[in-house]
Amino acid sequence: MARRLLEVAANSLASALAAQAGGADRVELCTGLELGGLTPSMAQIAQVRERLSIPLYVLIRPRAGDFLYNDDELDVMQHDIETCLSLGCDGVVFGVLDADARVDLARCKPLLSAAGGMGVTFHRAFDMARDLPRALEDVVALGAERVLTSGGAVSAITGADTIHQLIEQAAGRIVVMPGAGVRATNIAGLAQATGASEIHASAKGVLPSGMHWSNPALTDMASGEVRSDVDEVHALVAALHSPA
Repeated sequence: MARRLLEVAANSLASALAAQAGGADRVELCTGLELGGLTPSMAQIAQVRERLSIPLYVLIRPRAGDFLYNDDELDVMQHDIETCLSLGCDGVVFGVLDADARVDLARCKPLLSAAGGMGVTFHRAFDMARDLPRALEDVVALGAERVLTSGGAVSAITGADTIHQLIEQAAGRIVVMPGAGVRATNIAGLAQATGASEIHASAKGVLPSGMHWSNPALTDMASGEVRSDVDEVHALVAALHSPA
């Protein structure tokens, strides 16, 4: 089998640089990891693109919550994709469902078109679809190059059997990339169980806050920065590429 690739979800320039230094093959840039990821600012995208030498994909998600978007939200998504194209990003990551929890091909196609020559990953909106095998066929028909999935489960480890079935169904037509709950302690087993060629992880940790005082009534605002950890990325890469 060809060398497996590691994509790291990075929520800042520091996280993206840590992912690169740790040996990641690709970065998915976002913000709001605690919300499942949101679109970063144009300035942040530009800054990361300038400093990163590995491929950069950008999450296109205008808000937290479900993946049923109105026309205004879709317009924002299209403009964000056009911005990523203009800044020289390698790809974008998005997903749109209809009210019946099916892949909304009609609304996804203009977004794919806006991506131009960039790659497209259909994100974990896929896991909220009511019928994953049908959703996979829809994403293949859309023309995306990969789909990020936990197999419809709380983590890719729990959903490993389903992910394996999806990879078998895909038969090389699209990359099925496991993600969610992936750590250095389980990535090798996940790769073996699913047969995945690419795996997604956040490799995140919490830095201690540098504040000398914080309001004790607002403890949720007093924690340190969440960012990708270079040592965790190193550990993920080492485990992923270690001999069986």
